[in-house]
Amino acid sequence: MTLANISRGYKLTLWVILLVAIDQIVKLLVHANLEVGESIQVFKWFNLCYVENPGFAFGMRLGSGEGAVDWGKIVLSCFRLVMIGAIIYGIRELLKRGNEIPTGVIAGAVLILAGAIGNMVDSMFYGLFIEAQGTGFMTGKVIDMIHLPLFKWESCPAWLDFLVGSDGYFFGAIFNVADAYISVAVVYLILFQHKFFM
Repeated sequence: MTLANISRGYKLTLWVILLVAIDQIVKLLVHANLEVGESIQVFKWFNLCYVENPGFAFGMRLGSGEGAVDWGKIVLSCFRLVMIGAIIYGIRELLKRGNEIPTGVIAGAVLILAGAIGNMVDSMFYGLFIEAQGTGFMTGKVIDMIHLPLFKWESCPAWLDFLVGSDGYFFGAIFNVADAYISVAVVYLILFQHKFFM
């Protein structure tokens, strides 16, 4: 069997597996080599910072997360599973339409799926296997590590505060490889594939 004989669906599955593996390897390397809260400046505009995110984007949470069971985290994990299922279903439906679907749309969907699965792995299993978290199944914390202090934004309007970190730098959020997959895919789809969704 040659690569040309492998179906498009299997090729995309292999891409998703590879992308999720890269995300998980980076997270586990950060966990093995840095302490939580530790930061290393790689370049002036790029830092590695080990952060355990208990919620979803930018550390937002559902509920207080206090008590014996973090129901907000469990609801979030269940929502992620439903979304992953919906994305897989959507990709399968797109593939049924054959070559009429732009390759860029499929690529964007694959990146979003890989990012969602990467963060879901953290939520499902890191609470069990990373002893310091000790939170349990489906309540693990997502490991974030990429910080891009691009420039200081001293006069940021209040309605854009979420773009500025506590250190005053634009895009002060700390994120991971899976988050980058999703962000890059969404921006790409909006900028270059918007006609497909109209």
